[in-house]
Amino acid sequence: MRAQITDRSPRLAALAVALTLMPVAIGLASCSSTANPPAGSSTSSTAATTTSGTAAPTTSTSGSTTASVEIGNTLNYGSIATTATIDCANGKSLNVAGSNNTLTVTGSCETVSVSGANNKINFDKVNGRITVLGLDNTITYKDGDPKVDNIGSGNTINKGS
Repeated sequence: MRAQITDRSPRLAALAVALTLMPVAIGLASCSSTANPPAGSSTSSTAATTTSGTAAPTTSTSGSTTASVEIGNTLNYGSIATTATIDCANGKSLNVAGSNNTLTVTGSCETVSVSGANNKINFDKVNGRITVLGLDNTITYKDGDPKVDNIGSGNTINKGS
């Protein structure tokens, strides 16, 4: 009898990547940064998509594209060059993606994930964890004692006012 030995590691790695990216692909397939634009606007102006009133920014800079979606207890905010206020309410998680944003986050976030470059984000409170992936982001939180994962270069993450 002859044993057949095969190397399954490339197939297993591909399967792991596919399973990891599947929720992201499903979320992005149902989201469009130009869906439901404000009245009188075109697809090149500011637009927000949200499933909850708390996820939408209260202010933003015109001429940029913004996507804001709440899935479960997680707010997902993506934008470039905006100034906005986001409400984390009491214990929601927040994912921010983009560059050159100035954000004020009110309420108490459970976990925070920031990816991109040159974002300036001020939080009222972060309870569990802050993960920053990118370059030259400045993150400040007033209250809380989160664990910090700084994956990138030139990021500043501090407790302050």
